[in-house]
This record gives sequence, C-alpha cells and structure tokens, in this order.
Amino acid sequence: MGIGERIKDLREQKHLSQGDIEERTGLLRCYISRVENGHTVPSLETLERFAGALDVPLYKLFYYDEVSPGECDYSASDMTLERLAQEGGAAGAEARFLLKLRSLQSRLSPTDRDVLLTLAKKLAERPMPAVR
Repeated sequence: MGIGERIKDLREQKHLSQGDIEERTGLLRCYISRVENGHTVPSLETLERFAGALDVPLYKLFYYDEVSPGECDYSASDMTLERLAQEGGAAGAEARFLLKLRSLQSRLSPTDRDVLLTLAKKLAERPMPAVR
C-alpha cells in the first residue's frame, strides 16, 4: 500500500471528505486527489499537514499495525530475519544479504556510510520497472 492509499484509508475511516481535508490543510482538493491516487508524492511537510488534518501521529501514515513502533519487540523481528535467512529462494537470499549488511555496517566509516545512504536514496528515487 502506498502513502496515498494509506492517507485515503485513514480519511475514509474518519468519515472525512477530500473537501474536509482541503479546509483543514489548505491544500487544493485536486492535489489531495493526486496524492491519494499515487500521481504525486507529498513532501514531509505536506505529510505533517495530512497527519494534523487526520488527527493522527505522523508515523501512522507509514505504519499499518495497531501496535505503535515504540511497542514493537525488535528482538522477535531479528529472529524472523534470521529464520528467513535459513530458507531457500529469493526471500532467503535477501534475508542473508540484509544480515550480512547489518553486520558490516558497524565497520563503515562515516564517509562510507554517507556514500551508501546516498546510493540507496538514488536507487529509491528511480522509477520501478514495469512488471510484465
């Protein structure tokens, strides 16, 4: 689910129209529609406006579970990644790669870490190839 779909779901759960969000945020209704339909990605400042209009904490726009991120048991998620790494297939290979990356990141210099993060941002900004 994309950020636009998440905003739309939260808006509909609160029985608000796009017009209501327009009044609360000062954003144009056509822009709100473009965000909800995935035609544009809002800035962090705009996401804060959406969160305020929907009366939810900002993390709720990204987080789908009922438990807040602060209440998560991260040791259990580590176990899941390690268990997944023992499996075959693409998911297991990706899990093994993430475990290796996690172990190596502590040895990165700040400069190397910045290079890696810049590369990750550039890759994340690239449009996804069409799935056939």
